[in-house]
Amino acid sequence: MDRRILAIFFPRLATDRIARRRWGLSWRSTGRPDPAPIVCAERISNAMRLTALDEAAEAIGLRVGQGLAEARAICPSLDVIEADVQADRHFLDALADWCDRYTPLVAIDGENGLVLDITGCAHLFGGEARLLDDLLSRLTDFGLDVRGSVAPTPGLAWAAARFSRAQIIAADEMPAVLSPLPMKALRLAAETCLTLAKVGLKHIGELMTAPRGPIMRRFGPEPLLRLDRALGREGEPISPRRPLAMLSVERRLAEPISMEAQILDLAGRLACGLKAGLQARGEGGRLFELLLFRVDGRVFRIEVGTSGPLNDAVRIRSLFSERLQVLRDDLDAGFGFELVRLNVLRSESLSPSQPLFDQEAEAEGRFGRFIDQVCARQGARCLSVPVALASHWPDRAATLAPLGDGLSPGRLPHASPLRGERPIRLFTRPEPVEVTAEVPDGPPASFRWRRTRHRVARAEGPERLAAEWWVDDDKHKPRDYFRIEDSAGHRFWLFREGLYERGSDIPSWYMQGVFA
Repeated sequence: MDRRILAIFFPRLATDRIARRRWGLSWRSTGRPDPAPIVCAERISNAMRLTALDEAAEAIGLRVGQGLAEARAICPSLDVIEADVQADRHFLDALADWCDRYTPLVAIDGENGLVLDITGCAHLFGGEARLLDDLLSRLTDFGLDVRGSVAPTPGLAWAAARFSRAQIIAADEMPAVLSPLPMKALRLAAETCLTLAKVGLKHIGELMTAPRGPIMRRFGPEPLLRLDRALGREGEPISPRRPLAMLSVERRLAEPISMEAQILDLAGRLACGLKAGLQARGEGGRLFELLLFRVDGRVFRIEVGTSGPLNDAVRIRSLFSERLQVLRDDLDAGFGFELVRLNVLRSESLSPSQPLFDQEAEAEGRFGRFIDQVCARQGARCLSVPVALASHWPDRAATLAPLGDGLSPGRLPHASPLRGERPIRLFTRPEPVEVTAEVPDGPPASFRWRRTRHRVARAEGPERLAAEWWVDDDKHKPRDYFRIEDSAGHRFWLFREGLYERGSDIPSWYMQGVFA
């Protein structure tokens, strides 16, 4: 009951997205140039039906789910846009990114809502009322129709944002706010609400006073579970869309900034603020994230990683400088950034050590800085290193890891089981070959691969490998591997899948890789 949950509801998300694109962010304050109602429609059960309406469409009596032909008969000037669920989802994700300015615990709620856990955050904005007023006024300035409510539980906040005028709900006000609301405010299915209405349970207050035993036997546990969650009797977790940063520092700016030098200078100052927290933990950051909140609501996320734990503010700033060199054309500052935040997404223990003033230590430090700079400019996977995995199956025996992770101790398993000689290059998928063998179970005498015939000069094997039963099913056949050298001196790694003495299928031959 000490939690404070903020639910945000966008009743016209799809049509507001279209209006913003047509008339700009300030279309609600300046007025809409085109009086024609805007609706979204898509094909549902072989019929075009309305899926979203703006205020003008609702004012003339149109409704969601109505047939498009009927809607055009009511309003011939109707502006019909094809529904784009993917674009609406991207727009909602962008709004969730923007809400990170209030709390890092932001979750997507259905197709047109967000849930924010603002527990312990409201005092940073002058209280819950000021936080909610600031959020709703900003979103309204962005051209959105928005409603919001703060309550101790996600269920009650969701219901109040959609069916009540209450905005700030205390714990002792929960039953009074919830009682007059309709049954669908409990997030029940439409069929369940209709069945409850048939026995006279049309409002939540009637369900609260009804005997629980008969309700459970007749309607199942869902109605009472939803009621208990809304009243805080049962817990309801929130799943944030992004992992919570281990450490975070931010700077709210009185005047927006847009120059690259200003961004880097502020990133360096924020990195200095992180250093004390990292030193208190005895850790260094491995993955840093710089968030730039633009004035019009767009959020840019810039990540840089390091090959080892790092808490040096100068080096952190230099990594973001390298990254901004690449993102310069994509980083549109617009009218400027009003909030800048630096997060530590991943950290590791940083043991204190005495610096060694010898050439070997200096070379090792330069190599680490080189890796960090190249990866910051070209991406984390631009430099890769093969790493052995704990598997004897060739397809899973190794992987390519980022060079920083591959060289970092403890990041990836580097103890591998005993295995024979392996080729330099392994194919992603084994390629079929045609083999001629003197003895069915023996090595090939010649084989045809990629339309070329190879005569075998030497062969070593077989090395029999069985499938990993704890990973694969029983359908995977064992393999007999041979190291082959042809008459031209080329060396190959072939295997025969299946055994002659088991099953009715004839074994097949494949090329797994080449030695040289």
